[in-house]
Amino acid sequence: MISDQSNPLRKVGECLYRNRHGVYFAWFSVRGKQVKRSLKTNDKELARRRLGELRKIAARLHGSEDRNLRFEEVARCWLESIQGGVKPSTYKRRVVCINQLMPFFKTIPMRSITAANIEKWKLRRGSSIAARTFNKELETLNHVIRYARDVKGILLDNPAEKVRNRKTAAATIEIPSREQFGRLAAELRKEPQAVRSGAAVFAEFLAYSGVRLGEGREVRWRDVNFDLNTLLVTGGETGTKNHEDRTLPLFPGLRRLLKSIMEERGEITKEDRIFGFKDIRQALGSACRRAGLPRFGHHALRHFFCSNAIEAGVDFKAIAGWLGHKDGGVLAA
Repeated sequence: MISDQSNPLRKVGECLYRNRHGVYFAWFSVRGKQVKRSLKTNDKELARRRLGELRKIAARLHGSEDRNLRFEEVARCWLESIQGGVKPSTYKRRVVCINQLMPFFKTIPMRSITAANIEKWKLRRGSSIAARTFNKELETLNHVIRYARDVKGILLDNPAEKVRNRKTAAATIEIPSREQFGRLAAELRKEPQAVRSGAAVFAEFLAYSGVRLGEGREVRWRDVNFDLNTLLVTGGETGTKNHEDRTLPLFPGLRRLLKSIMEERGEITKEDRIFGFKDIRQALGSACRRAGLPRFGHHALRHFFCSNAIEAGVDFKAIAGWLGHKDGGVLAA
């Protein structure tokens, strides 16, 4: 019997132990390193199978050429492994998270990262950042550690898995009324810089189509079909959020807006982007301030489109399709 005052373990087989509650444990040595793990079962046959699997993993782990890799090296490998499979914006966010994790883990050998290291990061970093930022960094840390465990074969366990996300405050959605949006659009069209840059018409396009900011930036004239009265949303090279193209009707306000843009510009080609403006945050903020309105962001224009569709009695499933939602209308409802 192995001495443990709180819950002694009794040997019941080769490298197999059991506590007073009947839970089986594995306890063995690999290349001089002691490995002790709960097998999380009261069934002896299942415990034996799990012990065998654990010993194979441990033998491979301690024979791995990558066993001495540091956090920074593993994080770099992980970033390279995901770069081709995620959107540039997602990859950029992951890089930011890795850079914030570096001061806490950079030079530590991956196999030496413990719950204590993670707790230190949680206490020091977590107290100075918003819950959403903390949760994103924790998610990234989990990805890197799982990569070290499952791909590199450096770890047996993920000590970050037990750290809980912080609760985030429910976001308050500010949706402009039709009267407010009319004032906002008028204010944008009175501002010469907003007109020259295209921010004024781009804001109206987002409100009349309900597309996301990134999707709106990628719309080209080839995507507009006035004969069929449709607009194709592709998201350009990076695609839409759910990686599926979708087709919208040219709603009356949207059709009038696109027609007016075409007439104003005169000569255009099908490959031309309709909007060259990348960010309308500043233009919207300034217009809202001058008009005495709440500060509406570009996503509020998407909500404006959705609320108008609901008020018009459009089926939630149809609205979800227009917005590019995959839930059949649950979120819109």
